[in-house]
Amino acid sequence: MAGDPAPKAGRETPEGRPRVAIALTLGAAVALTAALLTIAPLREAASDAVTGDTGGLRGDLLDLGPGAVALLLALVALHTFVWYPAEIVDAAAGFVFGFWPALAILVTAWTAQGVAAYFIGRRAARPLLYRFIGEERFDRLERAVAGGGATLLLAARLVPIVPFSLFSYVAGAARVPLGRFVWTTALGYVPITALAIYFGTQLEELSPADPLIWVSVVVLIALLLLTRRLRPLLQSD
Repeated sequence: MAGDPAPKAGRETPEGRPRVAIALTLGAAVALTAALLTIAPLREAASDAVTGDTGGLRGDLLDLGPGAVALLLALVALHTFVWYPAEIVDAAAGFVFGFWPALAILVTAWTAQGVAAYFIGRRAARPLLYRFIGEERFDRLERAVAGGGATLLLAARLVPIVPFSLFSYVAGAARVPLGRFVWTTALGYVPITALAIYFGTQLEELSPADPLIWVSVVVLIALLLLTRRLRPLLQSD
């Protein structure tokens, strides 16, 4: 249109930003895939996580010694693109590192991974997720997240109604304020992550007489009931 200022040379236009973000996201996915194909410990650990082989994953972490932390962080990063059950990694970390070190590492790592997925959602996820999960489902999730406030953000972390990474993509696409996203993610991860880690620490001596086991069962039942209460909200138009 006549009179519109032309973009200066070397300056990225708003229309070009999503394309750059998509290219960067795809590049990260390709780089992670290349690492999986070329780094044997990561490939084996990723296979164990995806297939639910907790024993194999514990062995993978134990075999690496000090390098186990790096492997754990790589598995968390993998969840950005491959949505395996996060509790498998949490339990294995509890077994290998102990409760408090594993909790500190994983709450920090899962929060950082959530923020990475948030920024992918903010910049690039919409066209990609329209293709992979469908436009109608994505738009429905986006409306729910945009209108649910901090309560829904916390609840979605407490009870993984949808995969953590997918929810983070949607939160980014819905322009949820970053500060709210970070604190609800960090706080919401703690209960279910702590439960999985605790079970991991008790794998060799799990006893029905342990009162914490029964407390954990009660908490899990409460979270499942919360899931039933929240599901209609995420499915509403």
